[in-house]
Amino acid sequence: MPRAKLSREATAVFPAPDHDHDRCSTDAMAVAEALCHERGQRLTPIRRNVLATLLASHKPLGAYEIIDRLAPKGREGLGPRPAPITAYRALEFLRENGLVHRIESRNAFIACVHNHAAGELVAFLICERCGAVGEASSAEVTTTLTAAARAAGFTPKSPIIEISGICTHCRAT
Repeated sequence: MPRAKLSREATAVFPAPDHDHDRCSTDAMAVAEALCHERGQRLTPIRRNVLATLLASHKPLGAYEIIDRLAPKGREGLGPRPAPITAYRALEFLRENGLVHRIESRNAFIACVHNHAAGELVAFLICERCGAVGEASSAEVTTTLTAAARAAGFTPKSPIIEISGICTHCRAT
């Protein structure tokens, strides 16, 4: 069955399965490097490797999945498996700098490939079929929810919404 034509907005949230993922990852890494340089922070080798691992897929990974992917494969003596605390520290740095998000419902992490302000409301659209996570934002939703929180005397710490469903690409097949 042919794929339905996808809207520009839908493809921005869920990249096509055949998109240029190498370019996507390279561009996101360049943004991360520039951001760290601008802030006078170091994107150390472990931080870079954790981010690269997350950029290798549009699916969220748990901390131990990341560690497993960072572990040397094959021959002995290629270096130790990263300690969990090392991976968690790298993830925390990446989260604090807006380069990685935590998907609470999956207890997993995903690279942020969108340039949005810290504290801006983010909606994660999580596909139940393929596991891809789209990151969407809406000024209207942000304004409405911020006003509702203020009216209740509430200050959001982590303005994130997670919505499960079926992505554009899975629905089109």
